[in-house]
Amino acid sequence: MTLNVTINGEAKHLGRAMTLNELLTFLGLDPKKIAVERNLEIVPRSTYAAVQVVEGDHYEIVHFIGGGNAPVGLPFDRPFVIAGKTFKSRLIIGTGKYKSYEENARALEASGAEIVTVAVRRVNLTDPSQPKLIDFIDPKKYTYLPNTAGCFTGADAVRTLRLAREAGGWTLVKLEVLGEKKLLYPDMLETLRATEMLIKDGFQVMVYCSDDPLLAKRLEDMGAAAIMPLASPIGSGMGIQSTVNIRLILEDAKVPVIVDAGIGTASDATVAMELGCDAVISNTGIAHARDPVKMAAAMKQAVEAGRLAYLAGRMPKKAYADPSSPVTGLIS
Repeated sequence: MTLNVTINGEAKHLGRAMTLNELLTFLGLDPKKIAVERNLEIVPRSTYAAVQVVEGDHYEIVHFIGGGNAPVGLPFDRPFVIAGKTFKSRLIIGTGKYKSYEENARALEASGAEIVTVAVRRVNLTDPSQPKLIDFIDPKKYTYLPNTAGCFTGADAVRTLRLAREAGGWTLVKLEVLGEKKLLYPDMLETLRATEMLIKDGFQVMVYCSDDPLLAKRLEDMGAAAIMPLASPIGSGMGIQSTVNIRLILEDAKVPVIVDAGIGTASDATVAMELGCDAVISNTGIAHARDPVKMAAAMKQAVEAGRLAYLAGRMPKKAYADPSSPVTGLIS
């Protein structure tokens, strides 16, 4: 006796009479993990042993599956190392524009950052008792990163950092040489010149630069400890304006790439980290928030989430809809 039935759209020829339960066993299926529709009607699992398979039956047998395919080629989570030192936090914050050093210290704690940028300025000789940053943010607990904010020539930048080294012994420094006061874009000719001088003088230089991939590579080849392309003008809060250029810099960089300038809120930091940047700097975005401490905490979470998303590997963007569940095995 031969029974002709259709199972999931395919014709099957059974050599003997059998129950539905026996059919499932014949097919190698566990009745507890599937559902059966017979001739457009659901068959209760409790009746499988009593239901007889008959000539011409149409069965749909389904189970649960995950939708889509797994991504391949996930990025490697390299540690965040600058000049031989490993840092856990990938957020760097500044120390300017806060209402007070006390507020700055609370924001720093909320951010989880381990590096803070510090400016070098003249001592106030008329009132030497004024509060000092070092009284609120301990350089033994945090890594001070002296920078050259406000320098418009390479010579002034080098001079400033030599004074910083004398003041605190710091050799890991942040170089920025600005072109003019309206845009505060880096003067890359002066930046290249100052980078060369500082490296020869024994400094480990993290360099604020334009988002030009060729110039970024030139700085790396010169020996820069980190490349710090701007997201948008300093203090603008406009976020990353050219993800294309940042991505091109990342493709060739062998040193950390840290997005600097223009990070205005947590989502801006996440975008930078999702691109694969090693870290993010935020100063104005935190200091000028209505609640700097809460914004610092938000930046911390944003950087962590962005890094995790980068490591997870985002789905490719598509012009049209794509169903989450495969169309193969669809009930018909």
